[in-house]
Amino acid sequence: MSSRNGPSAWQGRFVGPLLAANVLVVGLTATLLTVGALREDQRAAAARVMDQRTAVARTAVTTETGRYRDLMQAVAAGLGTNTRLTSSDFTAATAPLDRATLPGATSVAFVVPAAAGRVAATQALWRSRGAADLELKPKGTPAEHYFSVFQRTLNNNEERPAGIDVAESPEGAAALVEARHTGRPTVSAAYVLLRDRDLPANRQQLSFLFVTPVFAPEFQGWLALGLHGEDFLGGVLSEASQGLLDGRLYAFDGAGKRVQVASYDARGRLDLTRTASFPVADRQWTLVTSADSRNLPGARTSTPATVLLGGLVVTLMLALLVWILATGRTRARKEVLVATAELRAAEAESRRQAGLLSAVMTSIGDGVGVVDEDGHFLLHNPAAKGLLGISDDIDEPEGWQEHYGLFRGDGRTPFPLEELPLMRALRGESCDGVEILIRNGQRKDGILVSVDGRPLDPSAGQHGAVAVFHDITELRRYETDLAVFAGVVAHDLKAPLAIIRGHCETAADELADAPEGPEVFEARAAMDRIANSVDRMAALIDTLLAYTTSRDAPLKLETVALSPLVADVIAQRTEHVRPDGAAPDFYVGRLPEVRADPAMLRHVLDNLIGNSLKYVPSGRGARIDVTAGPGAPGWTRIEIADRGIGIPDSDKPNIFDSFHRAPAAARYAGSGLGLAICRRIVERHGGRIGVSDNPGGGTRFHFTLPLAAVTLDRALAERADVVELTRLGENVRPAGENVRPAGERVRPT
Repeated sequence: MSSRNGPSAWQGRFVGPLLAANVLVVGLTATLLTVGALREDQRAAAARVMDQRTAVARTAVTTETGRYRDLMQAVAAGLGTNTRLTSSDFTAATAPLDRATLPGATSVAFVVPAAAGRVAATQALWRSRGAADLELKPKGTPAEHYFSVFQRTLNNNEERPAGIDVAESPEGAAALVEARHTGRPTVSAAYVLLRDRDLPANRQQLSFLFVTPVFAPEFQGWLALGLHGEDFLGGVLSEASQGLLDGRLYAFDGAGKRVQVASYDARGRLDLTRTASFPVADRQWTLVTSADSRNLPGARTSTPATVLLGGLVVTLMLALLVWILATGRTRARKEVLVATAELRAAEAESRRQAGLLSAVMTSIGDGVGVVDEDGHFLLHNPAAKGLLGISDDIDEPEGWQEHYGLFRGDGRTPFPLEELPLMRALRGESCDGVEILIRNGQRKDGILVSVDGRPLDPSAGQHGAVAVFHDITELRRYETDLAVFAGVVAHDLKAPLAIIRGHCETAADELADAPEGPEVFEARAAMDRIANSVDRMAALIDTLLAYTTSRDAPLKLETVALSPLVADVIAQRTEHVRPDGAAPDFYVGRLPEVRADPAMLRHVLDNLIGNSLKYVPSGRGARIDVTAGPGAPGWTRIEIADRGIGIPDSDKPNIFDSFHRAPAAARYAGSGLGLAICRRIVERHGGRIGVSDNPGGGTRFHFTLPLAAVTLDRALAERADVVELTRLGENVRPAGENVRPAGERVRPT
């Protein structure tokens, strides 16, 4: 008996220790993995706190600059109520600025323009209004000087006498010119203020000039506020960051170069960095913040150490418990068998559900793709792989475009990764009907698919996205055939119109030699009416063709210089202006190069400029501004402003719909398709088009286009350039004149 039971007893003695050792190893591994995950969470928490602190700092800077702008506008509005401004009026109006505690502000001054030959007269005028000791000190030989005639020192800065010529500083002069042209507050490029240039170099700061024009109601001058960049940033960040953030403020100087304007130092090892760009008036500032993650609140806790200690204790207790329970082998075996049976039942049910789901996905005719939060594919049903033509998937989203051959509808432009429906769905955005052309080694001819994207339902237990797509190649081919058919029909319609037009001209020539009489006069009038009707019919056919091709015609993208294109459109539109009519008045600002289809872009510009010339009240000449400004990174925003009849607010939401015409435009000729064509063309380029009221009367259309090979830094730098005037004959105005009250005329500077 002893020989029969010996081996079993010997094995039983080691079962408990072996199980306990296994539990110990597993527990320690799980504890260490958990501690590692907590460490990662701490790093993520530090990043979130850094993002929050940076957002607070950015908000503080933008809020403070916004407060400066609002105070300046309020003071300018107060000065504008007095048509004969005196020194006492300026002192009373600027008193709130002295009490407003504006960090970095040096002084506020009232600046007036003076032509080169009227410096003495200007000095005498403002001496008579209270500036008894005023001495104007012109610098250089510009066509126009800009003198400070009244001045208030802020924040206990050293007082400086009035009479400084701002024209000595190209940056300050550019801000003054821009404010007068646009009628809006502006900010200068970064430079050393004129009042600080006699200070030692170590005391000089890069600064800005905040400028607001003053109207009463005509232009009187500017309210200008000097701002020290270092003092401003230190004053704002000292409260916003509580000493935890290291700050660097960047802006562009007068040469268009990005420079560091100010800095604010924080303690510690700076291992986290964030960058935030934001607009200040008509400029773009960038704030770079850094911090030591160990000093950020909530980023460092004792949780990992606590979990490590607790995990060790729990693991030891579990190992001891397993060793004790291992002696009750029979009972433990029964419990294991029960648990195993339940697990097998759950596994069988899971397999059944998975099989059902697989069968459903295999049976669906539309393609379905599912990715997790990192862009790794969880599912591609057979229909999806059939449409893509590629059976193997890749898990890196950056390679999707090249791997599957994803292009825009033109078949040449690679589809941007951030605009793919799956990527938009991962950002929480739902999208429908996104058209993508798939062309790869297995799909050499390419197919066009329509894709719908949705975020994955939270019930799935993980973050992700799902896309459903189906083949619309035949549908688009059918639509293209219809467009071709429409073109053929239009051609066949225009042929008899040409014949009718020819017969009308022949009849008119015959009637020209007929004796004068009522019958001849009536016949000539009838011929004119027929000819006009034929012309309107031909124009309508051309418009319908343009409306069709603007959606389906392939885009021929190339680099297009806007300035010569706009000049050519204006020249053609104005070459037939009647001598007795009011000549149109144009201003064309500095325009960039864009990436676009030249013919389609010309149609947009011709339509918008043509509308500005057409929809003008009787007896008044057209006044039109064509300007460009910054849009999203890599984009530009084109604006065409006029002083025409305007568009009622109730019609603005529908103005780009097909065949929609505002009631006010009923007495003007038109088909109601021009703006619909413009919207189709702009949206096919990936841009957006809109309309708003023009201050002072009229309409302001705007649309966006991609810049041609221009980096974001260059696009931002171009915002600081002084706007150049483009002369068209003798009818050139400064930019922004259209924001003046109706009837007011501003002379070019």
